[in-house]
Amino acid sequence: MKSILITLFAIICSVPLFPATDMAAFEQERVARRDSVLALITGAAIPGDSILVTDFGAKGDGVKDCKRAFDRAMKVAAQRGGARIIVPEGTYLVKGPIHFVSNVCLDIRKGATIKFSPEPEFYLPMVETSWEGTFLSNYSPFIYGRGLHDVSIIGQGTIDGNASTTFSTWKSEQKPGQARSREMNHKGVPVAERKFGEGWWLRPQMIQFYDCKNVTLQGVFITNSPFWCIHLLKSENIVCRGLRYDAKLVNNDGIDPECSRNVLIEDIEFNNGDDNVAIKSGRDNDGWTHGTPSENIVIRNCRFKGLHAVVIGSEMSAGVRNVFVENCTFGGYCKRGIYIKTNPDRGGFVTNLYVKNCEFDEVEDLFYATSMYAGEGLDNDKFTRVGDIFVDGLRCRKATAAGLVLQGTGAEPIRNVMFSNVEIGEAKNAVSFDNTVGVEMRNCHIGGRAGVPSTAK
Repeated sequence: MKSILITLFAIICSVPLFPATDMAAFEQERVARRDSVLALITGAAIPGDSILVTDFGAKGDGVKDCKRAFDRAMKVAAQRGGARIIVPEGTYLVKGPIHFVSNVCLDIRKGATIKFSPEPEFYLPMVETSWEGTFLSNYSPFIYGRGLHDVSIIGQGTIDGNASTTFSTWKSEQKPGQARSREMNHKGVPVAERKFGEGWWLRPQMIQFYDCKNVTLQGVFITNSPFWCIHLLKSENIVCRGLRYDAKLVNNDGIDPECSRNVLIEDIEFNNGDDNVAIKSGRDNDGWTHGTPSENIVIRNCRFKGLHAVVIGSEMSAGVRNVFVENCTFGGYCKRGIYIKTNPDRGGFVTNLYVKNCEFDEVEDLFYATSMYAGEGLDNDKFTRVGDIFVDGLRCRKATAAGLVLQGTGAEPIRNVMFSNVEIGEAKNAVSFDNTVGVEMRNCHIGGRAGVPSTAK
């Protein structure tokens, strides 16, 4: 019965919803679609059995290497069929990755910090992962799980990647490895042959769950990540709730759902050195052949601060659909509010995006959708279908560059976009639409509201 309901839901949500005149009926339908997504999301089951990591030799003095203690606790949890691993107050140095097993909750209590060692050699041997949308083997993410179910990280403690002296300095060295990964992607080299790691300078993610079901990440404070902070890869039924960030090293994205479905992101305090939420689904050939769409994602009640608030792309070749962003505000500056980015290398689609009641202060661009990102792929013909976008109640005090931007292509215009109740106090460029079909604006005020017209004297 559940599989029938999920299939029916997918069929319903694949039908475009575009309002004619009855906005009340449209809002009811939007809420019904959102709620049908939420009904599919439960997150992880939390085990009742508890064990203390200190019982396995961990010491919270910030000096002793506690990796073996975490490994032993995971092993015992697996033998018991699952457990909550409690990390009490203290600083726990970990020289290497923590690899999860199923049915485990890592409970990092208030006053506790898991502090990873920055030496790259501790994150070998390599594991199968993905890097900027290409599947390959690389350094292990600091916290990693693959092919698992019911995994969670909760608590009021801290996860400190401690990556400022090593991994965060690698970006200037990564171009050869980045180019090699993309060449292998485009040529369809078997994933098993894509070996990176030492000498290729591709930074690992802080937390990655790959091909996992039933995931909860709640409450913890995240800082000093080597690369993306949380990477949810080909996973489903995920809750991210109440997380807190001060992660401003290079490319410290907050949450990156990639080829993942049924995701709830709520009540997050972002403060990141890159995108807050970046929804992806694989890059180019890997998206078409190894990826699956990212779909059914609800982002609500978040406070954004960083580069961009909510991004779709640019690695989105398997497609993105059914994304709801609502009741969000700002905790500081964001360059862009909502940003869709793709180009003629990507293919795929972006459809059924709903933005409701979101507010920013000063931005560069409030809403920006482009099919010509970075000027790449302009000689190719893998055009992305972008459309069925509904924005109701989007506000900012000032847009220093542009308020609303839509950039389609002649071959594939951006279609069916509705802006309603958009309020922008000041904008250098109010509206810039190129290669679009079916764009509607209702009750929008950019540069202030016009008052009563003056009369002749």
